[in-house]
Amino acid sequence: MHIHILGICGTFMGGLAALAREAGHRVTGCDAGVYPPMSEQLRALGIELIEGYGSEQLQLQPDMFVIGNVVSRARLADGSPKFPLMEAILDAGLPYTSGPQWLAEQVLQGRHVLAVAGTHGKTTTTSMLAWILHSAGLTPGFLVGGVPLNFGVSARLGQLAAGQQRPLFVIEADEYDTAFFDKRSKFVHYRPRTAVLNNLEFDHADIFPDLAAIERQFHHLLRSVPASGRVVSNGLEESLTRVLHQGCWSGLATFGSADSDFVAQGAPHDFAVLRRGQAQPVGRVQWALSGVHNQLNALAAIAAAEHVGVPPQQACAALARFENVRRRLELRGSAAGVAVYDDFAHHPTAIRTTLDGLRQRLGPQARILAVFEPRSNTMKLGTMAAQLPWALEQAELSFCHSAGLDWDAAAALAPLGARAHVSADLDSLLAQLLARVQPGDHVLCMSNGSFGGIHQRLLQSLSNK
Repeated sequence: MHIHILGICGTFMGGLAALAREAGHRVTGCDAGVYPPMSEQLRALGIELIEGYGSEQLQLQPDMFVIGNVVSRARLADGSPKFPLMEAILDAGLPYTSGPQWLAEQVLQGRHVLAVAGTHGKTTTTSMLAWILHSAGLTPGFLVGGVPLNFGVSARLGQLAAGQQRPLFVIEADEYDTAFFDKRSKFVHYRPRTAVLNNLEFDHADIFPDLAAIERQFHHLLRSVPASGRVVSNGLEESLTRVLHQGCWSGLATFGSADSDFVAQGAPHDFAVLRRGQAQPVGRVQWALSGVHNQLNALAAIAAAEHVGVPPQQACAALARFENVRRRLELRGSAAGVAVYDDFAHHPTAIRTTLDGLRQRLGPQARILAVFEPRSNTMKLGTMAAQLPWALEQAELSFCHSAGLDWDAAAALAPLGARAHVSADLDSLLAQLLARVQPGDHVLCMSNGSFGGIHQRLLQSLSNK
Protein backbone atom coordinates (compact mmCIF):
# COMPACT_ATOMS: atom_id res chain seq x y z
CA MET A 1 0.00 0.00 0.00
CA HIS A 2 1.16 3.53 -0.78
CA ILE A 3 0.06 6.13 1.78
CA HIS A 4 0.62 9.87 1.55
CA ILE A 5 0.59 11.62 4.93
CA LEU A 6 -0.52 15.24 5.31
CA GLY A 7 1.25 16.79 8.31
CA ILE A 8 3.97 14.15 8.42
CA CYS A 9 6.50 16.03 10.56
CA GLY A 10 4.42 16.11 13.74
CA THR A 11 5.55 13.71 16.47
CA PHE A 12 2.50 11.45 16.14
CA MET A 13 2.30 11.44 12.34
CA GLY A 14 6.07 11.04 12.02
CA GLY A 15 5.90 8.00 14.29
CA LEU A 16 3.01 6.61 12.25
CA ALA A 17 5.08 7.09 9.09
CA ALA A 18 7.96 5.13 10.61
CA LEU A 19 5.63 2.28 11.61
CA ALA A 20 4.07 2.16 8.13
CA ARG A 21 7.51 2.04 6.52
CA GLU A 22 8.63 -0.73 8.88
CA ALA A 23 5.47 -2.67 7.96
CA GLY A 24 6.51 -2.56 4.30
CA HIS A 25 4.25 0.18 2.96
CA ARG A 26 5.44 2.87 0.59
CA VAL A 27 5.24 6.16 2.50
CA THR A 28 5.38 9.72 1.24
CA GLY A 29 4.27 12.86 3.01
CA CYS A 30 4.08 16.62 3.16
CA ASP A 31 4.16 19.38 5.75
CA ALA A 32 4.49 23.13 5.96
CA GLY A 33 7.66 22.74 8.03
CA VAL A 34 9.86 19.97 6.68
CA TYR A 35 12.82 20.46 9.02
CA PRO A 36 15.20 18.47 11.25
CA PRO A 37 15.23 16.35 13.28
CA MET A 38 11.98 14.68 12.11
CA SER A 39 12.76 15.31 8.42
CA GLU A 40 16.17 13.65 8.77
CA GLN A 41 14.69 10.65 10.61
CA LEU A 42 12.01 10.15 7.96
CA ARG A 43 14.33 10.57 4.97
CA ALA A 44 16.73 8.06 6.55
CA LEU A 45 13.83 5.58 6.38
CA GLY A 46 13.41 6.21 2.66
CA ILE A 47 10.34 8.41 3.02
CA GLU A 48 9.93 11.14 0.39
CA LEU A 49 9.00 14.49 1.91
CA ILE A 50 7.35 17.41 0.11
CA GLU A 51 7.26 20.98 1.39
CA GLY A 52 3.76 22.47 1.53
CA TYR A 53 0.25 21.27 0.70
CA GLY A 54 0.07 21.87 -3.04
CA SER A 55 -2.70 20.15 -5.01
CA GLU A 56 -0.15 18.84 -7.54
CA GLN A 57 0.59 16.08 -5.00
CA LEU A 58 -2.51 14.27 -6.33
CA GLN A 59 -0.17 13.07 -9.09
CA LEU A 60 1.45 10.71 -6.58
CA GLN A 61 -1.76 8.63 -6.75
CA PRO A 62 -1.44 6.95 -3.34
CA ASP A 63 -3.87 4.24 -2.25
CA MET A 64 -4.78 6.33 0.79
CA PHE A 65 -4.27 9.87 2.05
CA VAL A 66 -3.71 9.95 5.82
CA ILE A 67 -4.72 13.30 7.28
CA GLY A 68 -3.04 14.84 10.33
CA ASN A 69 -5.06 17.06 12.67
CA VAL A 70 -3.00 20.10 11.63
CA VAL A 71 -5.04 20.07 8.39
CA SER A 72 -8.27 22.09 8.27
CA ARG A 73 -10.71 23.74 5.85
CA ALA A 74 -9.31 27.15 6.81
CA ARG A 75 -8.96 29.93 4.26
CA LEU A 76 -6.28 32.59 3.91
CA ALA A 77 -6.95 36.33 3.90
CA ASP A 78 -7.31 36.32 0.10
CA GLY A 79 -9.95 33.60 0.27
CA SER A 80 -7.74 30.80 -1.04
CA PRO A 81 -7.60 27.50 0.88
CA LYS A 82 -4.83 27.08 3.45
CA PHE A 83 -4.57 23.39 2.49
CA PRO A 84 -5.24 23.16 -1.27
CA LEU A 85 -4.26 19.48 -1.34
CA MET A 86 -7.08 18.65 1.07
CA GLU A 87 -9.56 20.55 -1.07
CA ALA A 88 -8.35 18.64 -4.15
CA ILE A 89 -8.75 15.29 -2.34
CA LEU A 90 -12.32 16.18 -1.41
CA ASP A 91 -13.16 17.45 -4.89
CA ALA A 92 -11.79 14.30 -6.55
CA GLY A 93 -13.54 11.98 -4.11
CA LEU A 94 -10.29 10.21 -3.26
CA PRO A 95 -9.91 7.92 -0.23
CA TYR A 96 -8.69 9.54 2.97
CA THR A 97 -8.60 8.70 6.66
CA SER A 98 -7.21 10.08 9.91
CA GLY A 99 -3.90 9.06 11.46
CA PRO A 100 -5.48 7.34 14.49
CA GLN A 101 -8.00 5.49 12.29
CA TRP A 102 -5.27 4.23 9.94
CA LEU A 103 -3.15 3.18 12.91
CA ALA A 104 -6.08 1.32 14.50
CA GLU A 105 -6.92 -0.60 11.32
CA GLN A 106 -3.43 -1.30 9.98
CA VAL A 107 -1.26 -1.67 13.10
CA LEU A 108 -3.24 -2.08 16.33
CA GLN A 109 -5.80 -4.64 15.13
CA GLY A 110 -5.13 -8.00 16.78
CA ARG A 111 -2.63 -6.60 19.29
CA HIS A 112 -2.85 -6.14 23.05
CA VAL A 113 -2.83 -2.34 23.19
CA LEU A 114 -1.60 -0.61 26.34
CA ALA A 115 -2.73 3.02 26.09
CA VAL A 116 -1.44 5.76 28.38
CA ALA A 117 -3.79 8.74 28.73
CA GLY A 118 -3.68 11.85 30.92
CA THR A 119 -3.17 15.58 30.83
CA HIS A 120 0.43 15.25 31.98
CA GLY A 121 3.12 12.58 31.89
CA LYS A 122 1.84 10.59 28.89
CA THR A 123 5.15 10.57 27.01
CA THR A 124 7.25 9.69 30.05
CA THR A 125 4.89 6.99 31.34
CA THR A 126 4.50 5.44 27.87
CA SER A 127 8.29 5.32 27.59
CA MET A 128 8.62 3.75 31.06
CA LEU A 129 6.04 1.09 30.22
CA ALA A 130 7.63 0.25 26.86
CA TRP A 131 11.02 -0.03 28.55
CA ILE A 132 9.69 -2.33 31.30
CA LEU A 133 8.12 -4.66 28.71
CA HIS A 134 11.25 -4.56 26.56
CA SER A 135 13.43 -5.37 29.57
CA ALA A 136 11.16 -8.34 30.33
CA GLY A 137 11.81 -9.71 26.83
CA LEU A 138 8.28 -9.02 25.55
CA THR A 139 9.43 -7.10 22.41
CA PRO A 140 6.59 -4.54 22.46
CA GLY A 141 5.75 -2.19 19.67
CA PHE A 142 5.32 1.43 20.69
CA LEU A 143 4.44 4.91 19.52
CA VAL A 144 5.57 7.75 21.77
CA GLY A 145 5.19 11.51 21.30
CA GLY A 146 8.87 11.99 22.02
CA VAL A 147 12.17 10.13 21.88
CA PRO A 148 12.82 7.72 24.80
CA LEU A 149 16.56 7.75 25.43
CA ASN A 150 16.56 4.00 26.08
CA PHE A 151 15.38 3.35 22.52
CA GLY A 152 16.56 6.35 20.49
CA VAL A 153 13.43 6.18 18.29
CA SER A 154 9.83 7.25 18.87
CA ALA A 155 8.14 4.23 17.27
CA ARG A 156 8.64 0.60 16.32
CA LEU A 157 6.34 -2.30 15.39
CA GLY A 158 7.54 -4.95 17.84
CA GLN A 159 6.70 -8.63 17.50
CA LEU A 160 4.94 -11.48 19.22
CA ALA A 161 6.91 -12.72 22.23
CA ALA A 162 6.98 -16.28 23.50
CA GLY A 163 4.10 -16.96 25.88
CA GLN A 164 2.01 -14.01 24.69
CA GLN A 165 -1.37 -14.50 22.99
CA ARG A 166 -1.07 -11.22 21.11
CA PRO A 167 1.79 -8.87 20.23
CA LEU A 168 1.99 -5.97 22.69
CA PHE A 169 1.76 -2.35 21.60
CA VAL A 170 2.25 0.62 23.93
CA ILE A 171 0.82 3.92 22.74
CA GLU A 172 0.67 7.46 24.03
CA ALA A 173 -3.10 8.09 24.05
CA ASP A 174 -3.84 11.74 23.36
CA GLU A 175 -7.23 13.28 24.17
CA TYR A 176 -6.82 15.95 21.47
CA ASP A 177 -9.24 15.65 18.55
CA THR A 178 -8.57 13.24 15.69
CA ALA A 179 -9.00 15.33 12.53
CA PHE A 180 -11.09 18.15 11.10
CA PHE A 181 -13.66 15.54 10.02
CA ASP A 182 -13.54 13.48 13.25
CA LYS A 183 -13.78 15.49 16.47
CA ARG A 184 -13.50 12.49 18.79
CA SER A 185 -10.36 12.22 20.91
CA LYS A 186 -7.54 10.29 19.22
CA PHE A 187 -7.48 7.66 21.95
CA VAL A 188 -11.05 6.50 21.21
CA HIS A 189 -9.65 4.71 18.14
CA TYR A 190 -7.09 2.62 20.02
CA ARG A 191 -9.39 0.15 21.87
CA PRO A 192 -6.89 -0.79 24.57
CA ARG A 193 -6.91 -3.87 26.77
CA THR A 194 -4.84 -1.97 29.31
CA ALA A 195 -5.75 1.69 29.79
CA VAL A 196 -3.73 4.01 32.03
CA LEU A 197 -5.46 7.16 33.30
CA ASN A 198 -2.54 9.14 34.67
CA ASN A 199 -4.32 12.38 35.64
CA LEU A 200 -6.95 14.72 34.23
CA GLU A 201 -7.45 18.47 34.37
CA PHE A 202 -8.67 21.15 32.01
CA ASP A 203 -6.58 21.67 28.88
CA HIS A 204 -7.08 22.15 25.12
CA ALA A 205 -9.38 25.13 25.59
CA ASP A 206 -9.47 25.49 21.81
CA ILE A 207 -11.59 22.33 21.44
CA PHE A 208 -13.07 21.54 24.88
CA PRO A 209 -15.49 24.00 26.57
CA ASP A 210 -14.87 22.66 30.09
CA LEU A 211 -13.42 19.81 32.14
CA ALA A 212 -16.66 17.82 31.96
CA ALA A 213 -16.29 17.60 28.16
CA ILE A 214 -12.83 16.03 28.54
CA GLU A 215 -14.10 13.66 31.23
CA ARG A 216 -16.72 12.49 28.74
CA GLN A 217 -14.01 11.61 26.21
CA PHE A 218 -12.08 9.71 28.89
CA HIS A 219 -15.22 7.73 29.63
CA HIS A 220 -15.58 6.91 25.93
CA LEU A 221 -12.11 5.37 26.24
CA LEU A 222 -13.21 3.24 29.23
CA ARG A 223 -16.20 1.96 27.26
CA SER A 224 -13.84 0.30 24.78
CA VAL A 225 -11.80 -1.69 27.36
CA PRO A 226 -12.95 -5.35 27.52
CA ALA A 227 -14.02 -7.05 30.76
CA SER A 228 -10.76 -9.01 30.77
CA GLY A 229 -8.84 -5.74 30.47
CA ARG A 230 -7.45 -3.47 33.15
CA VAL A 231 -7.95 0.21 33.84
CA VAL A 232 -5.05 1.74 35.80
CA SER A 233 -6.19 4.98 37.45
CA ASN A 234 -4.60 7.65 39.63
CA GLY A 235 -6.35 7.45 43.00
CA LEU A 236 -5.44 11.06 43.81
CA GLU A 237 -7.52 12.59 40.99
CA GLU A 238 -11.14 13.60 41.70
CA SER A 239 -11.75 14.05 37.97
CA LEU A 240 -10.78 10.44 37.28
CA THR A 241 -13.02 9.27 40.13
CA ARG A 242 -15.91 11.00 38.36
CA VAL A 243 -14.94 9.27 35.11
CA LEU A 244 -14.93 5.86 36.79
CA HIS A 245 -18.29 6.55 38.46
CA GLN A 246 -19.82 6.95 34.99
CA GLY A 247 -19.13 3.25 34.53
CA CYS A 248 -16.20 0.85 34.41
CA TRP A 249 -16.63 -2.68 33.04
CA SER A 250 -13.04 -3.90 33.41
CA GLY A 251 -10.59 -4.79 36.13
CA LEU A 252 -9.40 -1.72 38.03
CA ALA A 253 -6.00 -1.05 39.62
CA THR A 254 -5.39 2.28 41.36
CA PHE A 255 -2.16 3.99 42.34
CA GLY A 256 -0.94 7.00 44.27
CA SER A 257 -3.35 7.47 47.19
CA ALA A 258 -2.90 5.80 50.58
CA ASP A 259 -5.67 3.25 49.89
CA SER A 260 -4.63 2.46 46.32
CA ASP A 261 -3.47 -0.89 44.96
CA PHE A 262 0.03 0.49 44.29
CA VAL A 263 1.62 2.99 46.69
CA ALA A 264 5.09 4.56 46.87
CA GLN A 265 6.94 4.90 50.15
CA GLY A 266 10.06 7.08 50.24
CA ALA A 267 11.67 9.91 48.29
CA PRO A 268 10.93 10.22 44.54
CA HIS A 269 14.49 9.13 43.62
CA ASP A 270 14.51 6.10 45.96
CA PHE A 271 11.21 4.52 46.98
CA ALA A 272 9.61 1.22 47.86
CA VAL A 273 6.52 0.03 45.97
CA LEU A 274 3.78 -1.42 48.17
CA ARG A 275 0.98 -3.64 46.86
CA ARG A 276 -2.40 -3.68 48.60
CA GLY A 277 -2.72 -6.74 50.83
CA GLN A 278 1.01 -7.47 50.98
CA ALA A 279 2.98 -6.57 54.10
CA GLN A 280 6.38 -6.36 52.40
CA PRO A 281 7.30 -4.10 49.46
CA VAL A 282 7.00 -5.77 46.07
CA GLY A 283 9.94 -3.80 44.70
CA ARG A 284 12.13 -0.74 45.01
CA VAL A 285 12.90 1.99 42.46
CA GLN A 286 16.25 3.77 42.67
CA TRP A 287 16.91 6.07 39.73
CA ALA A 288 18.13 9.49 38.61
CA LEU A 289 14.65 10.96 38.01
CA SER A 290 13.20 13.52 40.41
CA GLY A 291 9.74 14.74 41.33
CA VAL A 292 6.61 13.18 42.80
CA HIS A 293 5.10 13.23 39.29
CA ASN A 294 7.70 10.72 38.08
CA GLN A 295 7.08 8.57 41.14
CA LEU A 296 3.39 8.44 40.16
CA ASN A 297 4.31 7.78 36.52
CA ALA A 298 6.38 4.82 37.70
CA LEU A 299 3.50 3.36 39.75
CA ALA A 300 1.21 3.63 36.72
CA ALA A 301 3.72 1.84 34.49
CA ILE A 302 4.30 -0.89 37.09
CA ALA A 303 0.55 -1.52 37.47
CA ALA A 304 0.05 -1.65 33.69
CA ALA A 305 3.01 -3.99 33.14
CA GLU A 306 1.68 -6.37 35.78
CA HIS A 307 -1.45 -6.83 33.65
CA VAL A 308 0.63 -8.45 30.89
CA GLY A 309 2.61 -10.64 33.26
CA VAL A 310 5.58 -8.56 34.42
CA PRO A 311 5.99 -8.88 38.23
CA PRO A 312 6.35 -5.51 40.03
CA GLN A 313 9.81 -6.43 41.31
CA GLN A 314 11.02 -6.99 37.75
CA ALA A 315 9.39 -3.72 36.63
CA CYS A 316 11.15 -1.82 39.42
CA ALA A 317 14.50 -3.28 38.39
CA ALA A 318 13.90 -2.14 34.80
CA LEU A 319 13.03 1.39 35.91
CA ALA A 320 16.41 1.65 37.64
CA ARG A 321 17.84 1.64 34.09
CA PHE A 322 15.29 4.05 32.63
CA GLU A 323 16.97 7.07 31.04
CA ASN A 324 13.93 9.36 30.61
CA VAL A 325 12.83 11.11 27.41
CA ARG A 326 14.41 13.88 25.40
CA ARG A 327 13.20 17.32 26.49
CA ARG A 328 12.23 16.17 29.98
CA LEU A 329 14.52 18.18 32.29
CA GLU A 330 17.22 17.51 29.73
CA LEU A 331 20.54 19.20 30.50
CA ARG A 332 21.50 20.84 27.22
CA GLY A 333 24.87 22.05 28.43
CA SER A 334 26.80 24.32 30.79
CA ALA A 335 28.79 27.48 30.13
CA ALA A 336 30.34 30.10 32.41
CA GLY A 337 29.15 28.10 35.41
CA VAL A 338 25.51 28.17 34.27
CA ALA A 339 23.53 24.98 33.57
CA VAL A 340 20.86 25.17 30.84
CA TYR A 341 17.96 22.70 30.77
CA ASP A 342 15.23 22.01 28.22
CA ASP A 343 11.73 20.81 29.08
CA PHE A 344 8.47 20.31 27.16
CA ALA A 345 6.31 21.85 29.94
CA HIS A 346 3.70 24.34 28.71
CA HIS A 347 0.59 23.87 30.88
CA PRO A 348 0.79 25.74 34.25
CA THR A 349 0.58 22.49 36.22
CA ALA A 350 3.39 20.97 34.14
CA ILE A 351 5.51 24.11 34.61
CA ARG A 352 5.03 23.96 38.39
CA THR A 353 5.68 20.22 38.51
CA THR A 354 8.87 20.55 36.46
CA LEU A 355 10.16 23.39 38.63
CA ASP A 356 9.34 21.42 41.79
CA GLY A 357 11.25 18.43 40.43
CA LEU A 358 14.31 20.52 39.65
CA ARG A 359 14.11 22.20 43.06
CA GLN A 360 14.03 18.80 44.78
CA ARG A 361 17.06 17.73 42.78
CA LEU A 362 19.11 20.90 43.41
CA GLY A 363 18.08 21.81 46.95
CA PRO A 364 16.78 25.07 48.48
CA GLN A 365 19.98 27.10 47.99
CA ALA A 366 20.20 26.81 44.19
CA ARG A 367 19.04 29.70 41.99
CA ILE A 368 16.59 28.62 39.30
CA LEU A 369 15.70 30.93 36.40
CA ALA A 370 12.58 29.92 34.47
CA VAL A 371 12.35 30.87 30.78
CA PHE A 372 9.09 29.97 29.06
CA GLU A 373 6.73 30.72 26.20
CA PRO A 374 2.93 30.25 26.38
CA ARG A 375 2.84 28.56 22.97
CA SER A 376 0.11 25.91 23.17
CA ASN A 377 -3.34 26.73 21.82
CA THR A 378 -4.74 26.76 25.36
CA MET A 379 -2.07 29.14 26.64
CA LYS A 380 -2.39 31.43 23.61
CA LEU A 381 -6.07 31.88 24.48
CA GLY A 382 -5.09 33.11 27.94
CA THR A 383 -7.44 30.63 29.62
CA MET A 384 -4.86 29.75 32.28
CA ALA A 385 -2.85 32.97 32.44
CA ALA A 386 -3.92 33.60 36.04
CA GLN A 387 -2.25 30.33 37.12
CA LEU A 388 1.21 31.34 35.91
CA PRO A 389 2.41 33.09 39.11
CA TRP A 390 1.47 29.94 41.05
CA ALA A 391 3.24 27.77 38.46
CA LEU A 392 6.47 29.81 38.71
CA GLU A 393 6.74 30.07 42.51
CA GLN A 394 9.85 27.90 42.76
CA ALA A 395 11.88 30.10 40.38
CA GLU A 396 13.94 33.02 41.65
CA LEU A 397 13.39 34.82 38.32
CA SER A 398 11.01 34.17 35.42
CA PHE A 399 11.30 35.29 31.80
CA CYS A 400 8.29 35.10 29.48
CA HIS A 401 8.39 35.23 25.68
CA SER A 402 5.04 36.87 24.93
CA ALA A 403 5.05 36.99 21.12
CA GLY A 404 1.72 36.14 19.49
CA LEU A 405 -0.41 36.50 22.63
CA ASP A 406 -3.74 38.31 22.69
CA TRP A 407 -3.53 38.81 26.46
CA ASP A 408 -1.21 40.88 28.65
CA ALA A 409 1.53 38.60 29.98
CA ALA A 410 3.05 41.39 32.09
CA ALA A 411 -0.28 41.93 33.85
CA ALA A 412 -0.71 38.20 34.43
CA LEU A 413 2.77 37.96 35.98
CA ALA A 414 2.43 41.17 38.02
CA PRO A 415 1.98 39.22 41.31
CA LEU A 416 5.61 38.12 40.94
CA GLY A 417 6.78 41.75 40.95
CA ALA A 418 10.43 42.28 40.00
CA ARG A 419 10.94 38.52 39.75
CA ALA A 420 9.15 38.46 36.37
CA HIS A 421 10.37 39.80 33.02
CA VAL A 422 8.41 39.83 29.77
CA SER A 423 9.45 40.46 26.19
CA ALA A 424 7.75 39.88 22.84
CA ASP A 425 11.14 39.74 21.13
CA LEU A 426 13.45 36.75 21.63
CA ASP A 427 16.62 38.85 21.33
CA SER A 428 15.38 41.21 24.04
CA LEU A 429 14.39 38.28 26.24
CA LEU A 430 17.86 36.79 25.87
CA ALA A 431 19.43 40.17 26.74
CA GLN A 432 17.23 40.41 29.88
CA LEU A 433 18.31 36.92 30.88
CA LEU A 434 22.03 37.52 30.26
CA ALA A 435 21.92 40.71 32.33
CA ARG A 436 20.71 38.77 35.38
CA VAL A 437 22.18 35.29 35.17
CA GLN A 438 25.04 34.46 37.56
CA PRO A 439 27.61 31.65 37.80
CA GLY A 440 26.02 28.71 39.60
CA ASP A 441 22.53 29.43 38.22
CA HIS A 442 20.28 26.82 36.66
CA VAL A 443 18.27 28.08 33.67
CA LEU A 444 15.18 26.03 32.80
CA CYS A 445 13.72 26.70 29.32
CA MET A 446 10.15 25.44 28.86
CA SER A 447 8.18 25.23 25.62
CA ASN A 448 6.29 22.71 23.50
CA GLY A 449 8.14 24.09 20.45
CA SER A 450 11.73 24.77 19.46
CA PHE A 451 11.70 28.13 21.34
CA GLY A 452 13.80 29.73 18.59
CA GLY A 453 16.84 27.68 19.59
CA ILE A 454 17.14 29.71 22.79
CA HIS A 455 19.06 26.95 24.59
CA GLN A 456 21.99 26.96 22.17
CA ARG A 457 21.88 30.74 21.79
CA LEU A 458 22.09 31.15 25.56
CA LEU A 459 24.96 28.68 25.89
CA GLN A 460 26.85 30.41 23.06
CA SER A 461 26.32 33.86 24.58
CA LEU A 462 27.46 32.62 27.98
CA SER A 463 30.59 31.14 26.42
CA ASN A 464 31.35 34.43 24.66
CA LYS A 465 30.65 36.36 27.83
